[in-house]
Amino acid sequence: MALLKDRVALVTGAASGIGRAVAEIYAREGARVLVSDVDERGGAQTVERIRAAGGEAAFAAADVADPAANERLVAQAVERFGALHVACNNAGIGGAQAPTAEYPIEDWQTILGINLSGAFYGMRAQIPAMLAAGGGAIVNMASILGQVGFANSSGYVAAKHGMVGLTKNAAMEYAAAGVRVNAVGPGFIETPLLAALKEDRAVYDMLVGLHPIGRLGTPEEVGELVAFLSSDKASFITGAYMPVDGGYLTR
Repeated sequence: MALLKDRVALVTGAASGIGRAVAEIYAREGARVLVSDVDERGGAQTVERIRAAGGEAAFAAADVADPAANERLVAQAVERFGALHVACNNAGIGGAQAPTAEYPIEDWQTILGINLSGAFYGMRAQIPAMLAAGGGAIVNMASILGQVGFANSSGYVAAKHGMVGLTKNAAMEYAAAGVRVNAVGPGFIETPLLAALKEDRAVYDMLVGLHPIGRLGTPEEVGELVAFLSSDKASFITGAYMPVDGGYLTR
């Protein structure tokens, strides 16, 4: 039986990369999926791909850094599909690259607004809808950098560390009410965000070398873990931070 049969799911940042893979795997596993992104064209393409594969999906544009946009997303999911049972807060950006003492203030505020506050605003809207539906599961897209540092990336690292803490706190608060909250920590994944790095082979090869498995991951490898954590197969897992990193954190 499909892992998410009869569930309604919401995925942010689903126009490409990991978010698209999560949305497609959710649909493959039986969920009706509300796809969201600021990239309307990419989001519509994700919906088309899901429908072409026999799944059910709709698109709603939203900037997760806006609290009201998150409220609207949840309302749209409930209005369109009748409830909300599953959410993956995946939307995020890489941010500026600079030492901490030189990190641009505007970039710091932007990356925390999207990567951390966006997840908070999302959960703040999603949890009440899940409680009304009798329970649910949230997966927050953290990173390996939610556990370790990475030079010149203080904004991203701070946001992802914060997301792991936020996940644990919400999990503790809502476990008894039937809402599970977990975080996933991808290593470096072959997504459009990394496409430019392939132009500098030395940098790309360096990143590959940080993963003992000897390659970068794929969006689908992350999506499979997210789908599992979103399903009843993971019914005793909450508050967890699970790397999917090709061994990066073993170094």
